[in-house]
Amino acid sequence: MTIFGLKAMLRTAMAAMALGAAWPAAADDLHAKLEYCLTCHGTAGQGYRAYYTMPRLAGQQPKYIENQLRAFVERRRTNPIMANVAHGLSPSMFGALAEHFHALNPPPLGGAPRGQVGLGKHIFDEGLPESNVPACAACHGADAHGQDEIPRLAGQLHDYLTSKLTNWTRERGQDRARPDISAIMVPTTHNLTHEQIAAVAAYVSTLK
Repeated sequence: MTIFGLKAMLRTAMAAMALGAAWPAAADDLHAKLEYCLTCHGTAGQGYRAYYTMPRLAGQQPKYIENQLRAFVERRRTNPIMANVAHGLSPSMFGALAEHFHALNPPPLGGAPRGQVGLGKHIFDEGLPESNVPACAACHGADAHGQDEIPRLAGQLHDYLTSKLTNWTRERGQDRARPDISAIMVPTTHNLTHEQIAAVAAYVSTLK
């Protein structure tokens, strides 16, 4: 079987699992919902590295998590698994889950190529003026913890972040009639090379 066939089978299986998995009967049972979330995102929300890397949610800004869940529901952000998961949540559960994950802070999983960290720190702290790339710290903070709708990047899995930045316009801002905060990142993602994206992702993955 080719790698493309294997990927197609995995996508089909994951979608079937998401579509077929019923949420517990108690709509606002936070514990039950968390058990479901932690299956993919790790026992402490630290993320999970596998064939498809799952993002770290621990320490994430609550408003950002809530906004992204709504984006999945409204199809402004594409992800067939999370769209179905988010549709199974009550509005009050968005906030409860967001606050729970925000309170967690396990150590980063690490694993990024160390040789990329120096370039990543430079871009994060100072940007690339010659390429019209602002310093990441200007919005995400010097500690990369974010604020309100701006996400925390500290500790995020580098391979996940590399993939998201590389595919930004294919996954974010999919409803042009309702532009959201993801539009801010479009010029930056276009102006960064793949090597530079990977370097930034490597650097922030080391932060706590």
